[in-house]
Amino acid sequence: MAGRHSFADLRAKMSPEAKAAATIEETKLDAEMDLADLRRAMKLSQDEIAQTLQIAQGSVAKLEKRADMYVGTLRRFIEAMGGELDIVARFPGYSVKIKKFSDLS
Repeated sequence: MAGRHSFADLRAKMSPEAKAAATIEETKLDAEMDLADLRRAMKLSQDEIAQTLQIAQGSVAKLEKRADMYVGTLRRFIEAMGGELDIVARFPGYSVKIKKFSDLS
């Protein structure tokens, strides 16, 4: 089988940067993720997020398990991963970005 390689072999030869880029692209394909999955996809530890937020690592673990939290808390968590939070209301036929949440600081 000349010229053919398994995906595992090709992936093993990728640079760390290429692997990270591939992971981010893979993440874009997932329509829904919980916070822990998103953090892992971004190759970040709970401790790294905790240091950025200036909270304990255990608090990050608790945040990731919460089903309900303040918008400001979620925004800070997303920003600690390098992202930006947008709140969008979806209706049949159209969507509206809720502006007020983007003004939080």
